[in-house]
This record gives sequence, C-alpha cells and structure tokens, in this order.
Amino acid sequence: MSIQSGLPADFTPESFDAIVVGAGYAGSVCARRLAEACGMKVAILERRDHIAGNAYDYEDEAGILVHKYGPHIYHTTNERVDQFLSRFTEWTNYQHKVLANIHGTLMPVPFNHKSLKLAFGDEKGERLYQKLVATFGENKKVPIMELREKNDPELSEVADYVFENVFLHYTMKQWGKTPDQIDPSITGRVPVFVGDDDRYFPGAPFQGMPAEGYTKLFENMLEHDLISVFTGVDARDILSVGDSAVTVCGKPYGGEVIYTGPLDELFGSDLGALPYRTLDMVFETLDEDQFQPVGTVNYTTSEDFTRITEFKNMTGQVVPGKTTIMKEYSKAFTPGSDETPYYAILEDQNLELYRRYRDRVAGCLNFHAVGRLAEYRYYDMDGVVASALDLSDELIAQHN
Repeated sequence: MSIQSGLPADFTPESFDAIVVGAGYAGSVCARRLAEACGMKVAILERRDHIAGNAYDYEDEAGILVHKYGPHIYHTTNERVDQFLSRFTEWTNYQHKVLANIHGTLMPVPFNHKSLKLAFGDEKGERLYQKLVATFGENKKVPIMELREKNDPELSEVADYVFENVFLHYTMKQWGKTPDQIDPSITGRVPVFVGDDDRYFPGAPFQGMPAEGYTKLFENMLEHDLISVFTGVDARDILSVGDSAVTVCGKPYGGEVIYTGPLDELFGSDLGALPYRTLDMVFETLDEDQFQPVGTVNYTTSEDFTRITEFKNMTGQVVPGKTTIMKEYSKAFTPGSDETPYYAILEDQNLELYRRYRDRVAGCLNFHAVGRLAEYRYYDMDGVVASALDLSDELIAQHN
C-alpha cells in the first residue's frame, strides 16, 4: 500500500483496474478483496486526510486513544465478517455495557433484572421480574409492545416506565422529534431483557475492540502492493456519472468504480438533499483515572447531550491520572457543510428521493454504490462489511 496526500500530476485513471471512493469499511474491504482475489490494481480516493472512515482513532494530547467520529464497538453474529476482519487485527475481550442515567440513578440498558429493582425497589422489582419470567421465559428480549398486549396492569407499568424513561426523551434528542412524531412501530420494538446479562449486545458471539485500534486495522487491511490510497481528494472533482458511463479526469473509464459516499452529492443534490442527523462531539480530558463505571452512559431523562463515552473504559488503555470523555449533541445535518452525515432519516419521502438518485446510476454497469451513505441506510460496522463482501463476491465472480 502507498498513501499519498492529493493526486500526483501524472495520475492516470486507466492505469488502475478499479477506483474506490472512500477509505472506510466499505471501500477498504472491496479494495483488499479485488487486489488479492483478482490481481486488480486499485486506487482509493479519500476526501479526508486519513483512512478508516468514521472508525478512525488516534491518540489525543493526553496520550489517550480516542474515536474521532464517535464510539465504535465491534460486535457481530456474522462469522464470515469476523473471520475477514480478524485477518487484520487481534481483538480484546471487551464486552460493551451501557448504563442509562435516569433521574440520577444509573440503570443497565437494555432494561433488565437489575434495572427493574433499581426502578421499582427490590421487592416490587423482583415480583415484576418473576412475572416476566413466568410469562416470557428467561434470557429473552421482549418488546414493550408485547408487554402491553398481555393486558396485565403490572406488565403495562413496566412498558410505560421503559418507554418514558429509557426511550422517549432520548429519542426526542437523538432525532429532533416531538412525542407525536415518533413512529409507534419503532417504540413498540423497544426491548426489556428478561435476565441478568447486562451486556449491550448479549446475542453477539464476536465482540471486542481491535487490540491496536481501528486505524491500525485499516492500515493492515490496505497493506497490499496493488492498493494505492490518495487522501485529501474529493472524487467529485474528477469523477462523474452519466446515463451509461463513468467519466474520470474527463475521459470514459472502463474499470470498476466502487462509490461509498452520499449518492446525492455526486449529482450536486440537484433533486434535493437527502436528510441526515449529525452530531456535535465535545471532547474533554479530565485529571482523574476514571469518570464513569462503563464505556457509555446514556442521558435519557436529562441534559442536552445524548450520551457520554469514556474511551479508556472501552480500550483498556492505562493512562494514570488522565481520562478523556466525549459528549454527543444530536442535530440536523446541514447539506453542503463540513458536518458528517451520521444517520439517514429513513422516512418514505426520503427513501423515494434516494431511489431517484439510485435510478440515475442504474445504467452504469461498472458503477457500484455500497455502504452506509451510498445505500442510504443505517448499518453497524459489521453490516457495512457484510455488504462490501457481498459486492466484492459478485465482482470477483465476474473477473475470475
């Protein structure tokens, strides 16, 4: 792998078999697979000045490894995804736990046995828990809609408590909605965990943190003689898509193009901008060993921010007397700004707008949109990797 800042004056697209836009998960996975499975020479064009996309991490001034674009916690049930990523990193045994600050009391999320007793007192909480066990069985995630459907006043009381104190206000902050704007089908899926497992991802057999960080994982993934990475390059300056052809540097390009950026931006958002939520992230280094008991605390009933992340609790890094925390403030994404679009707003009119953009590239058989932004959907990290593996499977089959 070679990494260069900017494109060299003698950059010739035709000398590459594939051009990948974006050095995050989707682009990096595809680049690695095409290089090693097909012998393709791959150019990666990355708008930012670093690889690893939103998973990028680095040591701050206090020497603490932080995630620049918000906490990334690896977890998956997909064995193929785990096998692929595990080629490029060792994993720690970190098991993610989240607490909700509910009126000053820290309770496990998803809401579980311990949460019930903290919310309702030991005696009543235990009685409610035993009723949940008798009704649904142990170690089950039960949506609050199912609690309400039992027409049991006590189970409805649990559902109402979780809705009001864990979900409602947090969701209003996260998505900028009023209670009447929140889709009932989503609220009904909010779970209660009938059990004592207080991990946030109890059903994921593969979870942890990359032992040397995410950026190192990406460096290892892109370490291939046939991969060249060009940072600080906005692909829109040299790439355009017509009805049936891709043009790069003013000439038709016949190789494969893998695009992982926002599809509307490729066309100057001329049909309208796809809406997203973004985040303001405020980092603060404190003169103490530990600020909170777990990696993430959600503020579900108070504060303007949604959650606080403490990175040392996730990475296991030892830096005596210092810790770095990050607060997240959710807001609407401003099209054309330098803000990062994090969460697609998956409402019908927005999905229809996305389909109209997608139709405009459908005739370009060598243009492939993949990833969270290019597909306009919410993905966890493993979902992006799975989508990129599927696409690269198709391309490898075509070229071998």
